[in-house]
Amino acid sequence: MAKAIMIQGAGSNVGKSMVVAGIARALANRGLSVRPFKPQNMSNNAAVTEDGGEIGRAQALQALAARVAPHTDMNPVLLKPETDTGAQVIVQGKLFATLRARDYSKSKPDLMRPTLESFQRLCDGADIVVVEGAGSPAEVNLRRGDIANMGFAEAAGVPVILLGDIDRGGVIAQIVGTQTILPEADAARIKGFAINKFRGDVRLFDDGMTVITQRTGWPSLGVLPWFADAWRLPAEDVMDIASSKGDGFKIAVPRLGRIANFDDLDPLAAEPGVSVDIIEPGRALPGDADMVLIPGSKSTIADLADFRAQGWDIDLKAHIRRGGHVLGICGGYQMLGREISDPDGIEGGPETVPGLGLLDVVTVMTPQKRLALSRATYLPSGAPVEGYEIHLGETTGPDCARAWLDLSGRAEGASSRNGQVRGCYLHGLFGSDAFRAAYLSQLGAQVQVAYSDELDAVLDRLAVHIETHFDLDLLLRLAQRPRYCNS
Repeated sequence: MAKAIMIQGAGSNVGKSMVVAGIARALANRGLSVRPFKPQNMSNNAAVTEDGGEIGRAQALQALAARVAPHTDMNPVLLKPETDTGAQVIVQGKLFATLRARDYSKSKPDLMRPTLESFQRLCDGADIVVVEGAGSPAEVNLRRGDIANMGFAEAAGVPVILLGDIDRGGVIAQIVGTQTILPEADAARIKGFAINKFRGDVRLFDDGMTVITQRTGWPSLGVLPWFADAWRLPAEDVMDIASSKGDGFKIAVPRLGRIANFDDLDPLAAEPGVSVDIIEPGRALPGDADMVLIPGSKSTIADLADFRAQGWDIDLKAHIRRGGHVLGICGGYQMLGREISDPDGIEGGPETVPGLGLLDVVTVMTPQKRLALSRATYLPSGAPVEGYEIHLGETTGPDCARAWLDLSGRAEGASSRNGQVRGCYLHGLFGSDAFRAAYLSQLGAQVQVAYSDELDAVLDRLAVHIETHFDLDLLLRLAQRPRYCNS
């Protein structure tokens, strides 16, 4: 029977996902069977699993770190924001409902059962399950019905390690303040703490660690220095992948309000000769870009309206006149067409809106979501492509006759007559080295990185980082056999 340990953060973005990935790889390197788990995640950057569902991209990376296939049980509740007040709720990989925030709060108690069921299945096949919390347990206003942090830890009987972020400053207050504000029973579930993102000589914080230990009574699992290769890992936030390397092939990416599945950009940003420039609202698309890549969107019609409001539609046409290239993936592909029709009001009210008109195709939104891991062939070169599909809608039109991908005998994608504008539904395609080299070399860029090999090497370096600075032996002693929920 597996043991389990939970990494919770003293705040958001303290580096929990990366640390869990590092722990998973380090323990896997020790010969243990490891499974990552996050009860509840909020992200539009999703991964498709072999069992036909979707989970947060961070849990897919953690599975890779653990050297196991991603599975929907690793992230049983995934929230995919569609508006400022509502989100799709994915339960065990499938759409459960689209709910406003207040309605989701009411439904959370009903989601504890499937969450514990998924956790139990992971435990049945592992030596240790490393659980990642969400946000911070110090948000005690959210404690009632919680399934993401202490609510889950209590229900499953899992001990907690609290992780603080010294890069933000005030880390002593983060850790000590969390203990102070938590209910006594929740504070007792925390069995140790660690500090992340230290820059410089960690010995300079020895007195700080002593203060935290004296104030809380918790043992320290260590101070993790800043991991310099963190930027090479798939990003949770789109701004984490922005890279301005100056000279080289420049790709401009407009930051859509509901940008989704932007892991398409990670392999591009890893290339030394490629610069990925995330264009924030208020900035024009740069005139020196070689390619504009319009990424996926969780709310295509709303993001298309914002695209126009920024004047990016005008910038894009100027880019094409200068001879630049355009690629739209998934929602970006839909935007490039002549028209988007949503007769059932899937993204809001029933409506039909004009697209950017750069591809002679139309898209009709349909309620059935396509989720699939896919293998394809890049038709211009014959290069193999691996990726995934995760979208609503069907796209048809004359430019689909110039498909540039073959998905097991099915034509995929569309291209303009002059070849400057392309679109497709296949995410993750740039992770295929042969395809990335063929595609970019046709546009004048040079490809140097074997992305999958490099990513695996970074995870191994992260594991060494964890082994060196984090007390894994103490973590294994603190881990406990969880309490199961079979009722």
